[in-house]
Amino acid sequence: MSGWDDLYPLPMLPSWVPAAAAGVVAVHLIQKLLFPYFWADLRYLLKVLMYGLTTEMYRLQGRIVTVLDKFVKLAEKQPHKPFLIYEGKVHTYRDVDRRSNRIAQVFLHQGALKKGDTVALLMGNEPDFIHVWFGLAKLGCVVAFLNFNVRARSLLHCVSSCEPKILVVGADLLGTLEEILPDLQKDVSVWIMTKDSTFPSVHTLLDKIEAASEDPVPVNQRSSKSLKSTALYIFTSGTTGLPKAAVISHMQVLKGAAGLWAFGAAAEDIIYITLPLYHSAASLLGIGGCIELGATCVLKKKFSASQFWSDCKKYNVTVIQYIGELCRYLCSQPVKEGEKNHKVRLAVGNGVRNDVWREFLDRFGAVKICEFYGATEGNICFMNITGKIGSVGRSNFFYKLFFPFDLIKYDFQKDEPIRNKHGWCEKVKKGEAGLLISKVNVKNPFFGYAGNKKHTEKKLLCEVFKKGDLYFNTGDLMVQDHENFLYFWDRIGDTFRWKGENVATTEVADVIVMLDFIQEANVYGVSVPDHEGKAGMASLILKQNTSLDLEQMYKQVVTYLPSYACPLFLRVQEKMEMTGTFKQQKFRLVDEGFNPSTVTDPLYFLDNSKKAYVLLTRDVYEMILSGKVKL
Repeated sequence: MSGWDDLYPLPMLPSWVPAAAAGVVAVHLIQKLLFPYFWADLRYLLKVLMYGLTTEMYRLQGRIVTVLDKFVKLAEKQPHKPFLIYEGKVHTYRDVDRRSNRIAQVFLHQGALKKGDTVALLMGNEPDFIHVWFGLAKLGCVVAFLNFNVRARSLLHCVSSCEPKILVVGADLLGTLEEILPDLQKDVSVWIMTKDSTFPSVHTLLDKIEAASEDPVPVNQRSSKSLKSTALYIFTSGTTGLPKAAVISHMQVLKGAAGLWAFGAAAEDIIYITLPLYHSAASLLGIGGCIELGATCVLKKKFSASQFWSDCKKYNVTVIQYIGELCRYLCSQPVKEGEKNHKVRLAVGNGVRNDVWREFLDRFGAVKICEFYGATEGNICFMNITGKIGSVGRSNFFYKLFFPFDLIKYDFQKDEPIRNKHGWCEKVKKGEAGLLISKVNVKNPFFGYAGNKKHTEKKLLCEVFKKGDLYFNTGDLMVQDHENFLYFWDRIGDTFRWKGENVATTEVADVIVMLDFIQEANVYGVSVPDHEGKAGMASLILKQNTSLDLEQMYKQVVTYLPSYACPLFLRVQEKMEMTGTFKQQKFRLVDEGFNPSTVTDPLYFLDNSKKAYVLLTRDVYEMILSGKVKL
């Protein structure tokens, strides 16, 4: 070997190379130590910027490309690829495109709709929900997704607030239609997904779809002048009581549809959607996300904890959607063999509790939990791309540059942001809970609520840090730690969350005080061990010389409220506590909860197995805490 060394001496490295190598290693170690999330943050930021730049390039070229446009292109490009699988039946991209064309043709020839008109959709999870949605969108209509759990007066309010020309009702919701039909505005044309009807002046749709042409309607019917134009109304339960129709622009639909892609989903993925399609999580993130990827989705009529993993195995599901309660329901199922024997790699959603998060991973294997935060009508979104347990996402200098937000001090007694002597709001320190507000500007607009200027203005904060600034009030309290991870803390105002739904206390109270023996009702949420969110509780003041009729109370709440909004606990008081500003005092009631050992007032519990309110005894209380009684 020495001879070869003499013939071909090894070149000497310049003296600066080892020093440079040592420097690179040192920088890498410093980065790992001081900026451990630098590369993850950079990758995510570049993805967001790339998506935004692509959209902007289309705009500069005079092209407005919506999620529907992307779907139509995919139907041409991959016509035979399954888009939707429902109860074992495969609907390809071409199938869905053609059936939605038929629906568009029906309404086009019927002549009652024009571009920009609103159509309300009251349907459950089924392929025709998507067919009707896409068909109406092809005519340039705004589609309002109605929550099928909402009944009677609240549903009528939802319909009137979005001012639809037409109401389309699913075949399985004719009972709900029957309740509201006598009081429905006469100028709203009603169509039902059946071939015949027993209702007077109600049109049938199914027979007309079968007879219609599947040719596409002219593209100019759906073309939008701007991505800021309205695409949908999605109802959200806010702090004022009755549901509000959040205005969803084409841009917001595009942003929602990019969520799965941003978390790393791909065209080969199969997405399992068990959440109701009237929710933005299922419709925008789920269906829209599937279109953005060119992937396949498996749609479930209704979530079933017992069938969840068998469905995932049957359909080779790789991406699931969740809300916090959904994960808890899965963890509450009896343990079975082979629970990690599935192909699910991503779980995308929000509201999962830390302990459930850990249990879910331990029990069901290496599934990446992709927690995010975003209000339906909001202009801010956080995504937990690092998998930090409990966090909804992470902020950094660059993110705040593009999506400005702050956490400000909040007065819980006065129910408003705290302002200093100069009239400005103050930011909280890291580790403290503060109200999340996001700046409203050209790039991050707030579109408000349909037909409700007052509620739109109520969600805006003016003159926050300086004259002329404007912020969206999310109504959510957040905490930001020293690593800039954000954690959801609680909701403010008259709203709490139960069974993955927002419950507006004023709406519940309005239904209860309709009873002739109720003088006043104070509704609030109470924590129940091992349950996500807060369960509804109502403190009641009875009218003089009356008694509490539990049978009437039960009938009232189950008739006029969605199941998740029915108060699980009742408390009968002699006198209602008020705040200094003459608002009902909730904080002490929330703290006292529903423990009969500490609360001296009579307490009652909604026992679903008995379909009645029953006296909340110490034994019943213990059974609730132990999980023996299902809530």
